[in-house]
Amino acid sequence: MAGQTVKRVVIAGGGTAGWIVAAALSRQLGPLIDITLVESDEIGTVGVGEATIPTHRIFHHLLGVDERAFMRATKATFKLGIAFENWGQIGDRYIHSFGVVGKSTWMADFHHIWMQAREMGLASDLGDYCFELKAAEANKFATSDTSQINYAYHLDASLYAGFLRQFAESFGARRVEGLIEAVEQNPETGFITELILKSGQRIEGDLFIDCTGFRALLIDKTLKTGFTDWSHWLPTDRAIAVQTKATGPALPYTRAIAHDAGWRWKIPLQHRVGNGLVYSSAHLSDDEARSRLLAEIDGEPLTDPRVIRYRTGRREKVWVKNCISIGLSSGFVEPLESTSIHLIQIYASRLVQMFPFSGFSDALATRFNDLARIELERIRDFIVLHYKLTERTDSDFWKRMGTMDIPESLQNRIELFRDTGLAYQEKAELFQVDSWLQVMMGQRLQPQGRHHLGRLMSEDQMKMALNGLRTNIANAVTRMPLHQDFLDQYIREPDLS
Repeated sequence: MAGQTVKRVVIAGGGTAGWIVAAALSRQLGPLIDITLVESDEIGTVGVGEATIPTHRIFHHLLGVDERAFMRATKATFKLGIAFENWGQIGDRYIHSFGVVGKSTWMADFHHIWMQAREMGLASDLGDYCFELKAAEANKFATSDTSQINYAYHLDASLYAGFLRQFAESFGARRVEGLIEAVEQNPETGFITELILKSGQRIEGDLFIDCTGFRALLIDKTLKTGFTDWSHWLPTDRAIAVQTKATGPALPYTRAIAHDAGWRWKIPLQHRVGNGLVYSSAHLSDDEARSRLLAEIDGEPLTDPRVIRYRTGRREKVWVKNCISIGLSSGFVEPLESTSIHLIQIYASRLVQMFPFSGFSDALATRFNDLARIELERIRDFIVLHYKLTERTDSDFWKRMGTMDIPESLQNRIELFRDTGLAYQEKAELFQVDSWLQVMMGQRLQPQGRHHLGRLMSEDQMKMALNGLRTNIANAVTRMPLHQDFLDQYIREPDLS
C-alpha cells in the first residue's frame, strides 16, 4: 500500500508500553500525525518492571524530560547496576555495574593487562578498577551536569505510565477509555481498519500499534503472527510480585538473588520496595513460590502477591501489514537484566526514524523486523549466559541450566573468552564488553589465554598505572555522599518563595 498517506496512529493499550510510544511519537512527530491511545480501566497492567538501564536516560534526553520532575513523579531512585547473589555457587556475589572497567587501549581491553598484573601479584580485585561498581558497594551516589557517572533508575512503572500520559497529552496525544471488543480488517488486504470498543465506539486508523501486553490482541489474535519459543533456554515461566514497606535507606542497585528454581528481585524505590520471585513452574508450584517470597521479604507487604504467567520468546515478526507490536506483545525474554522498558523505548524511537509517512512498504517492515530480531536475540544470549555459567548442582533446575545446549552464537562467545580472554560488542548491540566481562568473570569463567600487552610494561609501570587508577577511584567514592542523602536533596521540590 505504498503511496497511501499514513497519518492516523492508533495505539491499542496503555500502560508503560503504550504511553512510551505515545510520548515518543507525539513529542517528535506531533504536528505530522494524529495519535489516539485506547486503554481500558478494566484491564490491569503487569507493571512490575521497575528497573531500567542507562539507555533510559538517552531516551529521556531525546524527549526533553526533566530528570528531577520525572524522579519525583515516579518515586524513582538511582541504579548503578545489579548485584547477583548465589548464581555461580551458593554464597557467591558479584555486581554487574554500568561502569567501565579500567582503561583500555586500542590494542587490548584493560582486563588483559589486569590478568598479567594478577599473575605477577600486582593487582587487586577487578572490581576495584570500576568507579560505578565501587560506588554501588559503598552505597554512594552523586551526579551533576558535568558528571560522567553511568546510571539508570528504579521506578514505579504505574506512576511512570501516568507521567508519560500527561507528557504525551501535552503534545496532542488523545486518550480514549474503553475495552476493545473486536478488530476489523480490510477483507482484501487483511490490513486493520478499526477497533470496535465495548461501548460500540469505532476507532479508525492508518497505523495500529499493539501494546496489549501478553494478550497480543492485534499482532497475534488478529493477524496470527507466529511465535518463536525460547523456553528450552529460559524455562522460567512465572513471577510472583509483591510491594513492601521500606526498612532502610534505598540502595543504588537491584538485587537478583538466585534460589533453587529461579531467582528473586529486590528493587528499592523512594516510597516502597518492589519484590518478586521468578521461577520455573516445572520445579516450583505457585503456592510454594508465594510462601517462599513472603517468607523472604523484609518489610510489611503493601499489596497481595500476584502471579504473572509468561512464555519466553519473540514474535516472528513485530511489523505485519499496518500493525507493529511493541512491549510484551512483541516478545519477552525475562526481567533478569531489566531490558523490557529499554526495548519499548528503542522500538518507539526506531518507529520515529522509520515512520511510514508515504505508505506501507514490505522492505521497510522487513528492515524493522530484522533489527528487532537481532536485538532481542543478542539480549537473549546475554541472559542465557547467567544461567549457563552456573556451577550449582543443588537442584534439578540448576543441573538442567548448567548442562543445557545453548545458542551457537553464545557458545562461540563463551569459548572465545575462555580460550583467549577476548570479549566483544557487535555493532548496535546493547551490552558492552564491560557487561560481558563482569558477568563472565563474576560467574567464575576464567580465561586460559590473554593478550600479551601487559608484558610490554615494566613492573614499575604496571604498579603505577594500577595503583593510580585504584586510588583515584577509591578517593572519588570516599568523597561521594550516601545514595539516600543525595537522593533526598536531588528530588527536593524547588523553593519558589
